Amino acid sequence: MKNSPRNVVVVEGLRTPFARIGKELKEFHPADLAFQNLKELMLRSKISGEEIDEVIIGNVANLPDAANVARVAALRAGLLQVSAFTVHRNCASSLESIVTGTAKIQSGLIHTVIAGGVESMTQTPFLFPRAFQDFVFQLRQTKHSLKKIKKILSFHWNSLKPRSALMEALTDPFTGLNMGQTAEILAREFQISRALQDEFSIKSHQRAVQAREKLKEELFSLFCGPEYKIVNEDKSSRQPLDEEKMKGLPPCFDTEYGTVTAGNSCSMGDGSSLVILMEEQRAKELGLKPLSRIHAMAFCGLEPERMGLGPAYAIPLALSQAGLTLKDIHLIEINEAFAAQVLACLKALASSRFAKEKLNLSQAVGEINPSILNVNGGAIALGHPVSATGSRLVLTLSKEMKRRKIQFGLAALCIGGGQGGAVILENIS
Repeated sequence: MKNSPRNVVVVEGLRTPFARIGKELKEFHPADLAFQNLKELMLRSKISGEEIDEVIIGNVANLPDAANVARVAALRAGLLQVSAFTVHRNCASSLESIVTGTAKIQSGLIHTVIAGGVESMTQTPFLFPRAFQDFVFQLRQTKHSLKKIKKILSFHWNSLKPRSALMEALTDPFTGLNMGQTAEILAREFQISRALQDEFSIKSHQRAVQAREKLKEELFSLFCGPEYKIVNEDKSSRQPLDEEKMKGLPPCFDTEYGTVTAGNSCSMGDGSSLVILMEEQRAKELGLKPLSRIHAMAFCGLEPERMGLGPAYAIPLALSQAGLTLKDIHLIEINEAFAAQVLACLKALASSRFAKEKLNLSQAVGEINPSILNVNGGAIALGHPVSATGSRLVLTLSKEMKRRKIQFGLAALCIGGGQGGAVILENIS
């Protein structure tokens, strides 16, 4: 093992199109989405299975028939002798897989990792009340036929009140607030109007539509449904966008005074996104031309009820680790869980008071120019398959940095439970 960390590069990446919950990708099991992604990425990159040391995939809604979805996908891709494991850090699960893979490569333990995330929010199971579970167990233990019949007749139908595991996952167990309610808190505290949120959301859709051909460079096509319909682009961005309809949508989380709507929030959905991480020297030996170098990484914690401010806490940590300032960053991706949440982060980063009271800094982190933020649209337009988003941000950012010949870019996410994550990438072309 070397005394100094090895440089880690993003060699290549690929993702599925992102689709809304219950739509084009609804028939795909998450293990199937991850397998298709893994297989296609290996084919396009021309990296053999013998070169891969580990597969790390983020997943939030683990299905019981593929609890370690990374291993299931790896086996289906023929990677029998490759170690594989699944990680979970809510919305930053795939960013966690990238950070974990990077750290393992830096340590000298391995030299090549496939990392990313997959989510089928459509196939998230439903949960039944404990009363129903007890009834089933008792029925199984009842041996006599007559007693079984009596037990069945005693069943109360109010025990059959299933609740979505997805909605449970999107509700913070510490505060009891769902993610939309935390966005409402930020909208009030940072005085972010409904008009500003809608304007931000409309811009996200417009940018995503304008970037549609560019974004296809990071996508591969899927054949969906019994008719094998080809899906080769993200299905959430709107063209044309009915702006008046968006502005007329009712609030979702505070029906009386709220400003957060379905139109200025991300859409839940399905998708997979993977990248290949490699020790930089190894990539040179193989004659590969990486997309970017991992320059810095950071995670942080904060109040769960203000979880949307995660990027405002994580970004200065990553900048400090990299020895950079916000002025050195010329392309930024902040995941659009909610328009209010991103706009609150921008205000917090530009605030001297926030810097002193929350970050223990003498001055504001800095202002972010909207022209360099989410230039190809964000999750409000593209969708947010929870575990696939972090690696999507890294992939999209890496490719756009190449196009623009920008040295440093930054990607950040808020994380349910009150956390933030950020990574700084360097263009090495």
